[in-house]
Amino acid sequence: MKLLVTGGAGFIGSAVVRLAVSRGHEVVNVDALTYAACLDNVASVSDSPLYAFEQVDIRDRAGLDTVFAKHKPDAVMHLAAESHVDRSIDGPGDFIETNITGTFNMLEAARKYWMESGKPESFRFHHISTDEVFGSLPNDPSVQFTEDTPYDPRSPYSASKASSDHLVRAWHETYGLPVVLTNCSNNYGPFHFPEKLIPVIILNALAGKPLPIYGDGSNIRDWLYVEDHADALLLVAEKGSIGRSYNIGGENERTNLELVQTLCAILDKKRPKSNGSYADQITFVTDRPGHDARYAIDPTRIREELGWRPSVTVEEGLAQTVDWYLDNESWWRPLQERHGVGERLGVKA
Repeated sequence: MKLLVTGGAGFIGSAVVRLAVSRGHEVVNVDALTYAACLDNVASVSDSPLYAFEQVDIRDRAGLDTVFAKHKPDAVMHLAAESHVDRSIDGPGDFIETNITGTFNMLEAARKYWMESGKPESFRFHHISTDEVFGSLPNDPSVQFTEDTPYDPRSPYSASKASSDHLVRAWHETYGLPVVLTNCSNNYGPFHFPEKLIPVIILNALAGKPLPIYGDGSNIRDWLYVEDHADALLLVAEKGSIGRSYNIGGENERTNLELVQTLCAILDKKRPKSNGSYADQITFVTDRPGHDARYAIDPTRIREELGWRPSVTVEEGLAQTVDWYLDNESWWRPLQERHGVGERLGVKA
């Protein structure tokens, strides 16, 4: 396939781009190169004849029309989004403009291209979203998010993503645009921007700084290795049923405190301190406003319909992630110095 991937220089998008090119797909990476994007994320495929890059903002409808006309994709994988909860609390406007208006522009550009191409049955618009649109769960292992869970977003970020999900479904129902949707749990892995929880913990630990955890660390998340997620996304793009949603989870629930303690134990083995444990640096900070207690995904649909399951446990994935950060200071150091990491920016989960 020829895939048009929005946000392909970001964390999850770049994982999709790298995997797609490695599997022989043509990829057009459309990215505005905002603060969290980095073309180094796709340097390993940038010289491939299968890869093309277009610096276009999804808020630029005319620019999107030009990209569609030039590249004529078989499918769209729409990942471009503002995604940091703390930033959405401090400045929700960018989230409204990018996640809602930007998705509207993508849908309209895709619909125009699809109609002018004769409405090919093979075309797909794959919208990638988050489990945060479903709100918060009780601490009960028997209760998980399914594709039929009512939406209950509780932050500007999750509300903007919920809005974009609704737009995608509406364009399918109203105009017949062939869409598939996915909602994922928390991602982690290589190339994760240094403002997010796991890289912050790794890098602060190495620097001898406090390891900040919101509240008492009891908030629970389901952790999904980013390369597993990319594999699932390509599978849905190729074989998912039109109009269908698929929840993608890592089947790895951990409290934030457990997650940080696991990272500290891994670092104790791989880069031991001269005295004590990295866990001695754990610091509890004032909780985030409206902090959801628990996210957990029921992955039954994607497992039974498409045969997908994650390939690593969270412990295995975290060990690989720590290795990557230890080996790639030349990637994260410039980003960390350029953007800094504040108390609230450093504890997204």
